[in-house]
Amino acid sequence: MVRRVVLARRTDLLVALAAAVPLAIFVLGERRIAGASGLPLDDSWIHLHFARNLAEGAGFVYNPGVPVAGSTAPLWTLLLAAAFVVFGASVAVAKLVGVATTVAAALVTRQAALAWGATPGVAVGAAVGLVWTGALAWGALSGMEVSLAAMLVAAALWAHARDHLGGTALLAALAALARPEALILVPLLALGRPLGLRRALVFVLIPSVVLAPAVAFSLSTVGAPVPATAVAKVEGGLVGWLAGVRDPLPRLLLQRPSEFFGEWVVWLARTHWLLPLLLAPGLILAGIRRGRPLGLPALALVAHPLAMALLAPYRGPGFQEGRYSMHLLPLALVVLAVAVSPVRVGWRHAIVGAYLAVALVSLLPAAERYGWAVQNINAMQVHLGHWVDAHVPARARLALNDVGAIAYISRREVIDLMGLVTPEIIPYRRQGEAGVIRYVMHTCPDYLIVFPAWFPELTARRSLVEPVYRVRLARREVAGSSEMVVYRLVRCGV
Repeated sequence: MVRRVVLARRTDLLVALAAAVPLAIFVLGERRIAGASGLPLDDSWIHLHFARNLAEGAGFVYNPGVPVAGSTAPLWTLLLAAAFVVFGASVAVAKLVGVATTVAAALVTRQAALAWGATPGVAVGAAVGLVWTGALAWGALSGMEVSLAAMLVAAALWAHARDHLGGTALLAALAALARPEALILVPLLALGRPLGLRRALVFVLIPSVVLAPAVAFSLSTVGAPVPATAVAKVEGGLVGWLAGVRDPLPRLLLQRPSEFFGEWVVWLARTHWLLPLLLAPGLILAGIRRGRPLGLPALALVAHPLAMALLAPYRGPGFQEGRYSMHLLPLALVVLAVAVSPVRVGWRHAIVGAYLAVALVSLLPAAERYGWAVQNINAMQVHLGHWVDAHVPARARLALNDVGAIAYISRREVIDLMGLVTPEIIPYRRQGEAGVIRYVMHTCPDYLIVFPAWFPELTARRSLVEPVYRVRLARREVAGSSEMVVYRLVRCGV
């Protein structure tokens, strides 16, 4: 027994050390390209801003005194806030939390693979294969919620393998609080074993209790059961229908689902060249070998892009390094581990070795993309945040189309022209740029900081705005446009 515990701890240490490989590659790429540490999305800074306000006792607010459901990953925001209370608010702390949850995701994936019948060596391969994906390395250092969601999905699979009914339902619901697309796992896990009355009640009541506070907060601050981020972004589907955004039926039922499924396959291939080739037979073999308990939840790997397209479409499964899809990578690795484990030892070792070799090579272009993403955000939004802090009065209000880094660094009151943290503008946005102009005229911010390409009519009105400062990227990778300009409002009014 003691030897088994020691061996398990040594194996966990090996997995944790393996995580250092992609992290080192990514950090070196970040330093080489960006020249400094940073975050690859402006959205990352939105989480930090909410979390810092929570840590300072201001509540779940973006602007002081104005509660708003502006996070589609509230569990991650709360976890960051807790870390900020203990260690202080900083990019470094956010990255450390991301690294910790990524390593935890790998360790739990190993346990889940073992629980589903994978051999010990293949289970280690699944764990290392997970942390050696560029997607999870990006997640670890991004300040985003994806590693937490992946860890909770892996934990739900582990609990489901051990037939822990309440734990499975709880962990799946928590995964949905970290990444809402994970909600599809709740019914699939429920159906993964015979659905009696008790099982059905558990999978209805526990997720309802877990999700109810977030739904209630959204209703009270946004007027919808989902956060403002979802209301502002969704372009159709069921959630869009509830918000008054209607899709033509051919687009809803045929065109977008086929587009999203194709993008899903492309993203899997970019994450690891062998993934889309191995998953099809892997799903069949895992279903044959473990039956309904694993076979039905594994269908999430097929249903995910279709559910995204039909329920709440915005961007596809591969958008921003696959941030809406990464949480399913533990499921994919567990499925492959179960499928490969019965193979003869020599072949098994060769398959795992080849998979990890390809994974290692795939890290290099992923690290390059990460480095340029950090460079873009540092050179534009972070730079403008410092410029605002140095040149704009402390009481000035800013109207922004990217509300992350500029708001976090400058601590100015902001109006979000995209509606992510300013839900009041969403009805105006649905009227096009003319509606946005009316909202700006009505609210009278002191400064406008936007991509002119996104608001050509507004930014061309010299009777309304005058440019005072601009930033232009030589190479655009993640920014919404190559140029962002600071404008001073010279006239406004109803």
